[in-house]
Amino acid sequence: MVLSQLRPALVLFLLLSALTGLAYPLGMTALANLLLPEKATGSLINAKGRVIGSSLIGQDFTAPRYFRGRPSATMGPDPRDASKTIAMPYNAAASLASNAGPTSKALLDQVTARTAQLRAENPDAMAQGWRIPVELVTSSASGLDPDISPDAALFQIARVAKARGLSPDRVRHLVQSQTEAPILGFLGEPHVNVLALNQALDRLGQ
Repeated sequence: MVLSQLRPALVLFLLLSALTGLAYPLGMTALANLLLPEKATGSLINAKGRVIGSSLIGQDFTAPRYFRGRPSATMGPDPRDASKTIAMPYNAAASLASNAGPTSKALLDQVTARTAQLRAENPDAMAQGWRIPVELVTSSASGLDPDISPDAALFQIARVAKARGLSPDRVRHLVQSQTEAPILGFLGEPHVNVLALNQALDRLGQ
């Protein structure tokens, strides 16, 4: 009696496991690779025959000649002591936010330090009356955000132009050409992919 009841349950379990755990994901993967091969493989970006990143994951640009993205709060194992973690910006294996609330002293200290750094690194923008965009001093919820707002890019134009020996107008035009509009004109906000923008800068050859 027990065996007669277990048999159909076991058969159904194995059948559904094969369908939902094997056939369905493999089928969807194959379909995605057929219809959207670039996106299915992680939206990887190639340059000079090698992968330099993904359009979906930010990177830690620090040189003055490059635009910078949002700060990242992701962590990773300390290479010197695996039992500890250290700051590891844009670590895709540990996507997370800082989880610091508005009354957090640690958050306040971070924002204060980032604000001071941006003021020091972008004196021309400050002299022109630019206000520091909040996204440049606060990390995103994922820690991997690849995009910034047009204002955050425009704030950095003077620094980047000076570091590359370009006119601010030329860099501004490049930012405008890299600005993506909301989907269908109303879904989302205008944004600039930082990696794509920096690639476009490098293509200028300066």
